[in-house]
Amino acid sequence: MSIEHPDENLDTGNLDTGNLDTGNQPAGTDRIEDDRRRLRRLSTLLDSQFRIPGTQIRFGVDPIIGVIPGLGDSAGLVASGVVLAQAIQLGARGATLARMILNVVLDGVVGTVPLLGTVFDVVYKANNRNVALLERHVTDPAATASASGRALVLTAVVIIVILFVAVALVVAAIVALLSWLF
Repeated sequence: MSIEHPDENLDTGNLDTGNLDTGNQPAGTDRIEDDRRRLRRLSTLLDSQFRIPGTQIRFGVDPIIGVIPGLGDSAGLVASGVVLAQAIQLGARGATLARMILNVVLDGVVGTVPLLGTVFDVVYKANNRNVALLERHVTDPAATASASGRALVLTAVVIIVILFVAVALVVAAIVALLSWLF
């Protein structure tokens, strides 16, 4: 397992790291850029700081601490909450923020399943996704909000279909049980 410096070779999905030049920008913008850099570093630490040697598979401390029952998942959610809070301070709003929250909730829910949750943390990288969403929101808020809105609608449809199938299976099981009993 190799450990790389957070500023080197950031692997945060489609995160735009090219707009970090603050040369001719107002002083307040420097603070915002510093906040964004810190957020990228936190996201990298949580989701992609380490690489499995001989592979392109990256992971962070989130899946590592996630193996501790109860405590690990709670700590991961708190860290993801810090990412969300910082994203709000940096201007994430509306559908983009809702999508970021959905990423954290999905990561938290699946993370509670032993082994599957750890694998999901390694693959899904909710914090890197959220930082990439924030970067896209900063550069093109309208397009990001529109894409996030579509993703939220699709997610809602999938959840409704899953719930419908689950209810149908429960009803079918009850009918089968009743017909077997009587």
